[in-house]
Amino acid sequence: MIRNNQIADLFDEIADLLDLQQENPFRIRAYRNAARLLRGLQREVADMLAKGEALDELPGIGADLAGKIRDVVETGGTELLYRLRRELPHGLVELLRVPGLGPKRAKQLHDELHIASLAGLRAAAHAGKLTKIRGLGPKMQATILAATEAPPQEKRILRWRAKPVVDSLLAHLKAAPGVQQVAVAGSYRRARETVGDLDFVATAKDGAAVVAHFIAHEDVAKVLAQGATKASVQLRDGLQVDLRVVDEESYGAAMVYFTGSKAHNIAIRRLALQAKLKINEYGVFKGSKRLAGKTEDSVYKALGLPFIVPELREDRGEIAAARRLPDLVERRDLKGDLHSHTKASDGQSSLEEMVAAAQAAGLRYLAVTDHSQRLTVAHGLDRKRLERQRAQIDKLNARLKDFRVLKGIEVDILEDGKLDLPDAVLGELDLVVAAIHSHFNLAPEKQTTRLLRAMERPYFTILAHPTSRLIGEREGCRFDMDRIIKAAAARGCFLELNAQPERLDLTDIHCQAARAAGVLVSIGSDAHRPADLDFLAYGIGQARRGWLSAEDVLNTRPLSRLLPLLKRTMG
Repeated sequence: MIRNNQIADLFDEIADLLDLQQENPFRIRAYRNAARLLRGLQREVADMLAKGEALDELPGIGADLAGKIRDVVETGGTELLYRLRRELPHGLVELLRVPGLGPKRAKQLHDELHIASLAGLRAAAHAGKLTKIRGLGPKMQATILAATEAPPQEKRILRWRAKPVVDSLLAHLKAAPGVQQVAVAGSYRRARETVGDLDFVATAKDGAAVVAHFIAHEDVAKVLAQGATKASVQLRDGLQVDLRVVDEESYGAAMVYFTGSKAHNIAIRRLALQAKLKINEYGVFKGSKRLAGKTEDSVYKALGLPFIVPELREDRGEIAAARRLPDLVERRDLKGDLHSHTKASDGQSSLEEMVAAAQAAGLRYLAVTDHSQRLTVAHGLDRKRLERQRAQIDKLNARLKDFRVLKGIEVDILEDGKLDLPDAVLGELDLVVAAIHSHFNLAPEKQTTRLLRAMERPYFTILAHPTSRLIGEREGCRFDMDRIIKAAAARGCFLELNAQPERLDLTDIHCQAARAAGVLVSIGSDAHRPADLDFLAYGIGQARRGWLSAEDVLNTRPLSRLLPLLKRTMG
């Protein structure tokens, strides 16, 4: 069965190829949005089609896209993709992954220098031919050459794209004969932004039966290794998955061993040696006697440590601080969401639909922060349209009980540090979420100055997705984060941890730095449709990796405590 992630990959390829043809940006975005929806969908569209359910009832999926999804499910592809592949050399898509090369430049290289692959680009850069392209100087040529010659990176995928695979494999393993316990471990369990492979741990008396059941999963393309208690497979999408089966007495030890980073495991092994103990995936031993291993808590206790949550097992000070680690924030602590979009800009749902979804998600308030006018591609709001939205929100709030819609805007930070709307307009709102959407490549000092100037504006509440990175696609803006955090502390404004799983911006390290400086972090979903509110869970994972407690997070506060904090930043 073809899965949602595989269909999404094909839709992303269609979008890339349409981009290279400089097609209508709205058409390109439709395929990218569809890919995002498919990756976040809790149900497999192949199952929906098998049950006769209509796909065009999904948000953002019209009859045309629904037809193409059906084509992919039934045939493995779609005529549009085949045509685009015929019209454009597939190697051109590789060029889009090179820093500094967008679709327009890649097409220019193809048309003028007949470059249609990464190898061709590398050869042309070596020969000094790239400078023949207008606007492409020696400095950019050197940057491109360095990028093409960089050693290949370990293939990693976004954690949220791995989630449907994890869910499928867990369900499959739980149905294995005689299995008692099963869980995912590794970097996925540590809530890392990306994963290189997946690790599962199970307990059973007959390990070979569990292994045999595991390798029979429908997505397994190749068995890399198979034994009585372990197996390694490669899935059809290329992802490697490892399984280890242990007895019940070793389950906790195996979960510690296969969850922790290499550095964390070395650190606890060092502690064991100092205590003249031995620790491995089977338990903690003194000589031949097993002291602990059945539970993770017992393993850490045998080493003189309290339980360390999976997200912190990176050897970043968690062992030294183990007895004074914070109680980390949990999803249930969030009282609201301070970053969301509606159809008024580039969202896919109405104001009322987003509010209903927020209520269903257990939230007590939602800030509507549609884009400002400068972001024309997102149909950004000007002064008059923002006034109309404010009036609409007032009417809705008058009908709501035990819920509040906050009036906000995601305003562009311009190149000179000014904000995209005048103070007189921004001052009428409950909060202002400010973000960089252009000029990502300014020199670090200029970018820092730009952000500092923006933060000095009288109406500035939250710096949204601070580095503007897209994981695996776009490097974040380079600036002095320490100075930005210090300025936020002095100004009394806040930093966002954007929970959109392709961003997860702030990083965990920057979350720690904000916490140390006393700067509150807002975990925002950046939701463009109701289902995107689920992204808050990914933000929580990142926040926990960054050592944030509920008190360190702005939107864990009830409205009565939140509003004074927001008002403090608004003039």
